[in-house]
Amino acid sequence: MEASKMTKHPLIIEEWNGSSSTKLFKTATITFSPSLQIQRSVNGFNHVWRRFLDAFVPEGFPGSVTPDYVPFQVWDSLQGLSTYIRTMLSTQALLSAIGVGEKSATIIGATFQWFLRDLTGMLGGILFTLYQGSNLDSNAKMWRLVADLMNDLGMLMDLLSPLFPSAFIFIVCLGSLSRSFTGVASGATRAALTQHFALQNNAADIAAKEGSQETMATMIGMALGMLLARITTENPVAIWFSFLSLTMFHMYANYKAVRCLSLDSLNFERSSILLQHFIESGQVLSPKEVSTMEHVLPLWTTLRLSKSAKPLHTNVKLGLRVSTLDHSEMANFLTSAGSFYNEAKYLLVERKGTVSVVVHKDSTAEDILKSYIHALVVVNFTVGQKSLHLECQSWMDKHYESFVQKLKLAGWKAGRLLSHSIIWKAHWSLGEKTD
Repeated sequence: MEASKMTKHPLIIEEWNGSSSTKLFKTATITFSPSLQIQRSVNGFNHVWRRFLDAFVPEGFPGSVTPDYVPFQVWDSLQGLSTYIRTMLSTQALLSAIGVGEKSATIIGATFQWFLRDLTGMLGGILFTLYQGSNLDSNAKMWRLVADLMNDLGMLMDLLSPLFPSAFIFIVCLGSLSRSFTGVASGATRAALTQHFALQNNAADIAAKEGSQETMATMIGMALGMLLARITTENPVAIWFSFLSLTMFHMYANYKAVRCLSLDSLNFERSSILLQHFIESGQVLSPKEVSTMEHVLPLWTTLRLSKSAKPLHTNVKLGLRVSTLDHSEMANFLTSAGSFYNEAKYLLVERKGTVSVVVHKDSTAEDILKSYIHALVVVNFTVGQKSLHLECQSWMDKHYESFVQKLKLAGWKAGRLLSHSIIWKAHWSLGEKTD
């Protein structure tokens, strides 16, 4: 009886492999009607190859990451490979300068020199975090590129150290200081980029797979670096040619990597680009379009070479310290508090050609975004040395809500990073007595 039922209604079982619904693939089909039949969908090699890839790409790839993940990782891996190859050359030079292999060198002397080198790097990392820690998220692309340039400088110092024995300590400490900036900046920006790539709350998985990719690049780079170091031993011309060639490629790969990124968070420059385009056309650019227009190097390096006007955001300071205002500026500040911005959680102060924003202590991320956009509007509407406050306020009343709505529709995450850059706030109240 049971056998006849199986004959009329065959049992079919499918075997699928994978831990994510976007990555599952069928490996076998098992049919019982009435005999048992197994049909495999993939061969053993393909299965092993897929399992190997699982160690290097996030679960659900490519649907679990942003479209710019692959090009960035390719260029980032290539620049990392060149770094590990050069590390072998610079380390060989550094050990030679310390005295490894020489009878006159002492253990305590080499240890002390290495200690000073590491101590300088640690102190440099702390100081860099103190002055730039809150700025790394909002300018991840720039600091990612600067970090690798500082790493290049650090390795260059190690390679130079044997050539100047009398200044050895100073040179290696300078190189260690440079690399300490790299460690802080690259780690912080990598965390910001990981959050950007994650589309399915899979930042931890992306970070883990990034570690696997970096480990593989490290192993390949170390092997190639040891081979190159052996070939170029006692040949300074070959060492320097190899090092400089790899450094040029490293800089190019880093530039291409950050140019691939289309970040969807608002920082100062992106806000300025978006607002200017919106005022001119009434439309909002996409993150990919803005990525081709923003600077990836520090602004001062490009403004000197450009004849165009400075971007709006260079004339805006977000988070003014109220106690730095002089008597006349304080009077204007109090007047503004009772007129233009009496219902806002911010105040705008014009001083020395700059529009500064005083942010209220109780302001939200939305308030901070509005204050910054308002300041950009004031800079944009400034005629000569005379700004038009009423016209700016009128523009804000008519267009701001539409601007923010179009930002969200275009895929922008509004206001999150701007609030991270503020370290000074103020509190004021109108028509109330304070104790």
